[in-house]
Amino acid sequence: MRKNKLFSLLCMAGLFILPSCQSTPKIQTVPHVDLPRFMGDWYVIANIPTFIEKGAHNAIESYKLLPDGTIATTFTFRDRSFDGPLKKYTPRGFVVNKKTNAQWAMQFIWPFKGEFLIIYLNNDYSITVIGRSALDYLWIMARTPSITEEEYHTLIKFVEDIGYDVSKIQKVPQRWDSDSKSAK
Repeated sequence: MRKNKLFSLLCMAGLFILPSCQSTPKIQTVPHVDLPRFMGDWYVIANIPTFIEKGAHNAIESYKLLPDGTIATTFTFRDRSFDGPLKKYTPRGFVVNKKTNAQWAMQFIWPFKGEFLIIYLNNDYSITVIGRSALDYLWIMARTPSITEEEYHTLIKFVEDIGYDVSKIQKVPQRWDSDSKSAK
């Protein structure tokens, strides 16, 4: 089991790093991110998943700003069903552009870091979109387990206009009842 997790982490690192070596169009980040305000839990509403995220249910990405300026990240989800095994990954985030705080590097395994761009963030910090210049992965996230269909379609149009292949975007099932307030 430990070998499986190590293999998954190595593959994840490769997925983030190898596309960064290609010549790809740059996408714009948001002008500025207030890091303390951005911290906390984000429900993954939809994504272009990495291989470890395929079949994820109740996916949550949590961020905590550490005293050294790095970002402790915890990504949890249920594998393949709401009752599936709990999966947990804990990459470390590094703010690359300190002027905007919108360009990060995410490190799953040392020394490899993958690009992580905050390309959309609404004014009340309740919805965000994370993308990459390679247009290979994407995460639409919200502070709540769901967003309106209008909000969702607006975001799909937004990422399509950037150049994403929206046929690859998958909604991530989220179901939270009084007995399961946490995927953790």
